[in-house]
Amino acid sequence: MTLTLTDRASTSAPASAPAPEAAPAPAPRRAAGREADGLAVASFVLGLVGLLAFNLLLGPTAIVMALLSLARRTRRPGRAYLGLALGVADLVVLAVLVTVNGTVSWNLGG
Repeated sequence: MTLTLTDRASTSAPASAPAPEAAPAPAPRRAAGREADGLAVASFVLGLVGLLAFNLLLGPTAIVMALLSLARRTRRPGRAYLGLALGVADLVVLAVLVTVNGTVSWNLGG
């Protein structure tokens, strides 16, 4: 006993009719847009928080997230540019703190 496989599309359709083509699935455009917008907002928030604490960590993170959101064409480029500027400002504040105080921490007590 032999087992043969048959193609159902070729057996059910007449020989002269072409097989229907499957339409390609649309790309998930909305999800990519939301992700880029989220990166822009997150870079802004991390850059803002980085001015007060953890500027060594949060500054470069804000810069990378802002650049990623701009590369993915966010609908919020203003926030991405603000996140980029605040990330750079974090690193400038860190450089000033190291130069003036010789430390990477704030000293408000005189």
